Amino acid sequence: MANIVLGVTGCIAAYKAPLILRELQKKGHEIQVVMTRHAAEFVGPITFEALSGKRIWMDMFGHPTSGGVEHINLARQAELFLVAPATANVVAKFANGLADDFLTAVQLSVTCPVVVAPAMNVEMWRHPATQQNLERLKQRGVHVVYPEAGYLACGDVGEGRLAEVEAIVEAVQVIVQQSTSLAGKQFVVTAGPTCEDIDPIRFVTNRSSGKMGYAIACQAALRGATVVLISGPTRLEPPPGVRLEEVRTAKEMHQQVNAFFVDADVLIMAAAVGDYSVDAHSQKIKRQKSLTLDLKSTEDILAALPRRKGQIVVGFAAESEALEENARIKLQQKKLDLIVANDLASFGSNFDCALLLRADGSKSQLEKMPKVELAGRILDEVEKLMRTPAQQFKVEERTEG
Repeated sequence: MANIVLGVTGCIAAYKAPLILRELQKKGHEIQVVMTRHAAEFVGPITFEALSGKRIWMDMFGHPTSGGVEHINLARQAELFLVAPATANVVAKFANGLADDFLTAVQLSVTCPVVVAPAMNVEMWRHPATQQNLERLKQRGVHVVYPEAGYLACGDVGEGRLAEVEAIVEAVQVIVQQSTSLAGKQFVVTAGPTCEDIDPIRFVTNRSSGKMGYAIACQAALRGATVVLISGPTRLEPPPGVRLEEVRTAKEMHQQVNAFFVDADVLIMAAAVGDYSVDAHSQKIKRQKSLTLDLKSTEDILAALPRRKGQIVVGFAAESEALEENARIKLQQKKLDLIVANDLASFGSNFDCALLLRADGSKSQLEKMPKVELAGRILDEVEKLMRTPAQQFKVEERTEG
């Protein structure tokens, strides 16, 4: 499908690079590997040469040439440039335009999309310089596949572990396959949890990570849509090209949805909006033997949402039992065009399986897949609804009277 240059840099996570290469090949891509000298201390060039069937580039000099400047030739042929893993050192070089080896020279020469998947120690990851460098790259349009939190090679626990192979490959797939099928469309996507304060330091919330909503917003933007992402508190970076509106409470999310939905073509409510709020105490509640909280129901955003003809609304249903039955009730009561039903076990995970229920009564069961891939499948369904605009009013007609 695409000519991809895979850059490999020097850290322990380099052992995953051959797996990334293999998975990309399974997708039909041609892979050319460029390594740093430090990367060769972890995985030998002969491994990548055997897997890719191509010469491995590492040095600026010492190779027989084909009559051209090799790093320029490679950059011109590349349709995507992926660096996985990307060390803090290489990220810093990219951000500051340094080109002191073959890999950085290629990066400075490419005009194709660039993807970096950082991997490093947690303190290196959290260092302000690293974060500033990544922000600078993002401003230039570089796509970042953020590392996972977990047990690191150095023995520390925290952020910095290279993202899963599947997540990196799917990020590449999204960029390679991006289209303009949603150009001119206005999307509103909600994500994450909401929080309801009990007192100045305590609050009620849920376990939503926001990953599903962020993935949908990212993919909609890559398909050309104008996207507003309304997000409760998360630890996620906003996707490139997406307008982020941060909220905290269910009431704030409701206000923002109402404000932006007026001009929207599509609303996708992936957020886990809290069902209850609390009259917050102005002072910290002192420790007591028991405490009773008066929980009050929050307003249902979807049920109260005014809609104009042609607008498409997609909801989510996270259930612990009777998944299809409860999701179908929600589909009908809230007059949705599509509902994505999934099990509570998916909260916080990078993977999910889902049951798609449509307003016409049909359904599709999707097996476990990366959330970024599921986001694409959901958008495929939205595009089908756009081609049959009368579809979304079937539920409303069926439930009135």
